[in-house]
Amino acid sequence: MKKTLLEMTQDILSDMSSDEVNSIDDTIESAQVAQIIRSTYDSMIDSRNWPHLRRSIRFQGSGDTSLPTHVTIQDTVKEVLFIKYNCIKDGETRKVYREIKWVDPDNFLRILNKRDNDQDNVDVISDPGGIELLIKNDVAPTYYTSFNDSIVVMDSYDAAVDATIQTSKIQGYAYVSPTWTHTNNFTPDLPEEAFSKLLEEAKSTCMFRLKQVQDLKAEQNSRRQDVWLSRKAFRVNGGIKYPDYGRRSIYKQSSPYFDKNNVGE
Repeated sequence: MKKTLLEMTQDILSDMSSDEVNSIDDTIESAQVAQIIRSTYDSMIDSRNWPHLRRSIRFQGSGDTSLPTHVTIQDTVKEVLFIKYNCIKDGETRKVYREIKWVDPDNFLRILNKRDNDQDNVDVISDPGGIELLIKNDVAPTYYTSFNDSIVVMDSYDAAVDATIQTSKIQGYAYVSPTWTHTNNFTPDLPEEAFSKLLEEAKSTCMFRLKQVQDLKAEQNSRRQDVWLSRKAFRVNGGIKYPDYGRRSIYKQSSPYFDKNNVGE
């Protein structure tokens, strides 16, 4: 069952035999508990890529024709899963979305450095980091990389179609970090089955830090919830399917760490 920040704070204070509150800021202790809940939540979010946090994303263009293939990633993006680009040619109307392949910076430069800058279809671009890039100007992009984990750089653009890479033509999909609002009615962005883990982990931490008491039961429940979450199926696509060796499908399990649709990609 999902709970608000105030409800979780009240629950933990009750187990700690502390004063009742009507707001997370009513007492110093309630404020401390609320802050521990937030820290526990942040730790849970950072510990894995949660399936429910996969979202379509938008990029920000450089707005600079001297950087025609540079686009910026939103600060909330945790991990990019794929980028596709509308590679429509000049004079055509049918949209053609093609996946742009990720390569690490070293291999990206190896690809670009094979190009001949004396050719009219190759532009010499000065990256803000100080290196020169040999960018093709007559074809839609094929590869992308990032030198600083903030700006995406593509290997080419079609100047006959657009003067720069157009963010409106990008289809991006990524894990996105959720926002936190430190108010009474805020409900953390977690699947319903993960709230027990959040509550028990925060409760254990509060007992130890604020009461100097080790809550073995809360720690036990937290570990049990962690095991359950690690085997929990995706809500839509399912996860790891273990072989049943002729047994009934009840033996199949799932994991949020694995996306069967990305196998081999």
